[in-house]
Amino acid sequence: NNNKYQVAMFALGCFWGAELAFLRLPGVVGTQVGYSQGTTESPTYEQVCQGYTKHREATMVIYDSTVVSYGELMKLAIIRLEQTISSMELHQLFQEDDEAEQIQYKHGFYYHSPMEKTAAQDFLNDSKHNRFGIELLPATTFYQAEEYHHKYLFKGGQSAKKGCKEVIRCFG
Repeated sequence: NNNKYQVAMFALGCFWGAELAFLRLPGVVGTQVGYSQGTTESPTYEQVCQGYTKHREATMVIYDSTVVSYGELMKLAIIRLEQTISSMELHQLFQEDDEAEQIQYKHGFYYHSPMEKTAAQDFLNDSKHNRFGIELLPATTFYQAEEYHHKYLFKGGQSAKKGCKEVIRCFG
């Protein structure tokens, strides 16, 4: 693809913290939070929370591939998971089936191209990167979340400055 702007999509649990982490990364030019990988058209947050739509809370990342690589985005995704998942939660990921009310927080890398698929397969084949039960699937329709979810932590006073290293506080 000759376009320097690319799109990537990740599900890392709650999308508020993931969005802020990506916004801080130099080369990321925009983000959207929403719902993907589900079965219902235009789901609401309430429907997604019930779990029956099968959607994940997802963060769409628009990035300048001349500044940041897809590999760097995947590394940040893993760092974000390491910062937010306790060892007990990690153990539970592999003990439970997909309960309807938990599926919105399932982890995933959703690819838009054969290049992303291959890069993600190679990345996730490294066991230290795939200890979070990350699914790798083609990206499906992305539905934007309700407006109040967009830039939620930034609107709450947390920095989205490029390169910021402040701890992301997510209370949702």
